[in-house]
Amino acid sequence: MSSASQSSWEPVRKVRTYEQVMAQIEQRMLDGLLAPGDRLPSERELSQLLGVSRPSLREALRVLEALGIVEVRPGRGPEGGTVFVGHPGEGFAILLKMQLALGHFSGTDVLRTRLMLEEWAVADAVRNATGEDHEALRGILDQMDAADLTARDFNRLDTEFHVRIAESTGNSLASYLMSSLRTAIQRQMIDAYEQLADWRATAKTVRAEHRDILRAIEENDASRAVELVRDHINDFYEIGSFTGGTAEPSR
Repeated sequence: MSSASQSSWEPVRKVRTYEQVMAQIEQRMLDGLLAPGDRLPSERELSQLLGVSRPSLREALRVLEALGIVEVRPGRGPEGGTVFVGHPGEGFAILLKMQLALGHFSGTDVLRTRLMLEEWAVADAVRNATGEDHEALRGILDQMDAADLTARDFNRLDTEFHVRIAESTGNSLASYLMSSLRTAIQRQMIDAYEQLADWRATAKTVRAEHRDILRAIEENDASRAVELVRDHINDFYEIGSFTGGTAEPSR
């Protein structure tokens, strides 16, 4: 047998039954045969159509539900069954959070990715944000001025501010990625604040920087907005010694 013939062979991949079920559902989605709001046949009917056991089918549906692709509703009739959701779920954020927890991505990876996404978002927000967007961002910053906020509450509003900037671009995928990334690092962000000698002093600086960023957006100054966001993120990572995973001594 020639070497060319030998190199054309590939190992046979063992595929679990539930993975085959998911592959069929995925293909139907790609072919446009399944859309948000559509329902799958009943568990009994679908298992018969696919020629698989009901436990294997349930396993596939549990994975799809965890990923935020479907919602499995109890009961029968128009309100029950497996329904494809009409909005992105938190599946990506959950997976990313676990990947970060396992150390699959370094703190540098997180920082650079966040910088790229945040810089693009704020530049595009300058071009596309409306007066309503500006008002919503001001409202978030006003809430961040409350004196009785905990570090957790402050971080929640901080996340809301950055995600709202991404939403104001009109790019739903960008805002979803921003939300997922911030959700994935939320625990580490809170820990970084709480480990500071005086987190409220840092919060005061963060609030001022947020105001400057919003002002640049309102004044349609994209280059200034990008510069401010870049400095804002880098400064916090330096002050908080935040690596995206664990706190490290300041350099």
